Amino acid sequence: MTNKIKDFTDLIVWKKAHEITLNIYKLTKKFPDDEKFCLTNQMRRCSVSIVSNIAEGFGRSTAKDKAHFYAISKGSVLELKTQLILSRNLDYINKEDFYRLEKDIMDVTKLLSGIVRSSRNIT
Repeated sequence: MTNKIKDFTDLIVWKKAHEITLNIYKLTKKFPDDEKFCLTNQMRRCSVSIVSNIAEGFGRSTAKDKAHFYAISKGSVLELKTQLILSRNLDYINKEDFYRLEKDIMDVTKLLSGIVRSSRNIT
């Protein structure tokens, strides 16, 4: 039996990205107060951008538009990975949280690469 995807919330990539967003919000609550308007804000906005662009891409009608928004989402994932590395280097997060989120980010990156590729191959 095949599950039909009726909404962007049915996409595995959206579900995984949404989970990352929730984890980023929880994690950044522990950041120093002086990071509130810098790294904390940037990581939260970036993680929201990932799920938002997946949703927007899903809602677009042309393959080109879909691929465009999925590619933007992939760029935001890589931006978030950079911020995660910086957070670890600054000792704002522990190794366990870093490796768990890094793995989740890599999973979402792979899924997005696949849907960007498949969206571009639709004629």
